[in-house]
Amino acid sequence: MRILFLFALILPLPGQNLNEFNADSLEKMKVEKLYATLCASCHGKDLSGGLGPSFLDDEWKHGSSIEDITRNIAKGNPDFGMVAFESVLSADKIRSLVIFIQEKNTRALLEGVSYPKPTPGKITKTQHHSYKIETVVKSSRNLKMPWAIAFLPDGNKLLTEKPGELNLVSPSGKLTKIKNTPEVTAVGQGGMMEVAPHPDYKTNGWIYLGYSDGFKDGGTKSMTRYVRGRIKNNRWTDEELIWEADKTFYPTSGVHFGTRIVFKDGHIHFPVGERSGMMLAQDVSHPVGKTYRLKDDGSIPTDNPDFGPKALPGLFTIGHRNPQGLALHPETSQIWSTEHGPRGGDELNLIEPGKNYGWSNTSYGMNYNGSPMRGTVTHREGITQPVRYWVPSIAVCGLDFYSGSTFPNWNNDLFVGGLKHQSVTRIRLNGESITEEEIILKDIGRVRDVAHNPYNGLLYVVLNGPDSVVRLVPTDSE
Repeated sequence: MRILFLFALILPLPGQNLNEFNADSLEKMKVEKLYATLCASCHGKDLSGGLGPSFLDDEWKHGSSIEDITRNIAKGNPDFGMVAFESVLSADKIRSLVIFIQEKNTRALLEGVSYPKPTPGKITKTQHHSYKIETVVKSSRNLKMPWAIAFLPDGNKLLTEKPGELNLVSPSGKLTKIKNTPEVTAVGQGGMMEVAPHPDYKTNGWIYLGYSDGFKDGGTKSMTRYVRGRIKNNRWTDEELIWEADKTFYPTSGVHFGTRIVFKDGHIHFPVGERSGMMLAQDVSHPVGKTYRLKDDGSIPTDNPDFGPKALPGLFTIGHRNPQGLALHPETSQIWSTEHGPRGGDELNLIEPGKNYGWSNTSYGMNYNGSPMRGTVTHREGITQPVRYWVPSIAVCGLDFYSGSTFPNWNNDLFVGGLKHQSVTRIRLNGESITEEEIILKDIGRVRDVAHNPYNGLLYVVLNGPDSVVRLVPTDSE
């Protein structure tokens, strides 16, 4: 079953008397208590229905768009006895109720769905291909939170570990730790994250790293940093700075570093997460919550978008929260990104120059504690909408377009990793429209990265918990 955008709808609450409720008290409630107070008596404590209909069966009679849902909560429906809640609930609170019911509705629908959970030695079937799963690097190899994988033409692979390691992985799975790598400030969600060989690695040997840099100043302050270097005799050497922020911008927050790399036409593209700065993602004079486009040596192109006289050099797009997936379409050369939303609202975005992706003026999520995000809406003029969003969040991480002959029926499909959802999702695009969506792998670990090996066409998955690397091998002929 394909599940894309699922919306719940608050239907009638017969006889509800709003005089019973204090607007100030309701405004302070978290969404779970708000639902229990206003909705559970008619729609059931578990949302399965009662005097009013269920929210868990995906049968909505009064419109399924966010606008329909919001209108029915705010304005009510007198013909069915549904009162108008706009007199006691703010727009933010109404929105948090919508998100809460979306979460419950989606989870209820997913409970009855069976997903491919590959088992070593057995064939797993998906819509277009069957595969077996093979372990490349076992969890017993002293791996600790592997983060990103990249491939070299000699058959070796590069693998980062969040605490600060860069590894060379042989074709047999042997790990060799590279010495003299940059000093990493592994705080919170930060650490040694992205690794990417230059497209002309065979001739120039450049390897690029994205990691968290930091220093002590009362507490630990840190920021995403990008460098390049070479590996000689298992040592990191020839290091050159590609991008870093001024130290005055380094926050004490330990979250939302972002970090992925894409090369295109002699340029490097990369994100920097908003580091919990929220509205700083809209400030073009502040480095966080942006994507950047530089020449591959770190110099500033002359044809980047113009964000005004106060803009930092290198800006390509603004308004991002925590992008942890970045991939180049093999035919169109479009750049696509996935980024974490808050509670709900993970996004798949087409990254285009000069665009504003909204955070935190727009979002399809709410705060983790169930409170609404003040003043945040789903649409605003001048804000680019996501092509896909997930409610509840799957914790998107790792993104790649498949290109190769090993899985020919997956060519140009996009593969999305999910940490919390422990999944790999295949998405087929027609322009900016999704025509197929399928979970091809589920529940074998938190998916940190997913990437195809351009030299053998196999699809690799980096897992946390257990910390390991596996690959998908085709079995269509068996």
